[in-house]
Amino acid sequence: MAGTTVAVAGIVATVLLLACSAFFSSSETAIFSLPRAWIDERAASDDRARVLQELVDDPHRLLVTLLVGNNVVNVAISSIVTVLVTSYLDPGPAVVVATAVTSVLVLLFGEIVPKSVGLGNAEQWSVTVAPVVKGVEVLLGPVITVFDVVTRRIGTVFDGDEAIEEPYVD
Repeated sequence: MAGTTVAVAGIVATVLLLACSAFFSSSETAIFSLPRAWIDERAASDDRARVLQELVDDPHRLLVTLLVGNNVVNVAISSIVTVLVTSYLDPGPAVVVATAVTSVLVLLFGEIVPKSVGLGNAEQWSVTVAPVVKGVEVLLGPVITVFDVVTRRIGTVFDGDEAIEEPYVD
């Protein structure tokens, strides 16, 4: 019974984490695909768009927030799938199967499809997710700040542009 309970809990957790991965991926694509002028215009009459405007005022921090959130959930997915698969297969084949299964799940349901949906519904989705993304930024504030500062500094050390989000912004 305990084995079945663990398996079901792992599958449920994986599905929920895939939804989180889809959220972060679709949010990134939707938000960064919008022209700044549209955001500014919409912010004049919509509270959620004002939150969106606040987020895009610091696009580097916004991108760091989305990437940290997405990577945390994707690593958790990988860990859970690996635990589930290793309970049924020997360690060697289990790692290969877990890697393949996780890659397919994350690419399809956490990246490709969500990014397509985010791009296709960019205006509506961006204002819908902005308050949630802001909440994640606040919740993970110290972690986001560390990655924000570190990525800016690393970029300058390697003579790169510290603005990693630049290709996404008007």
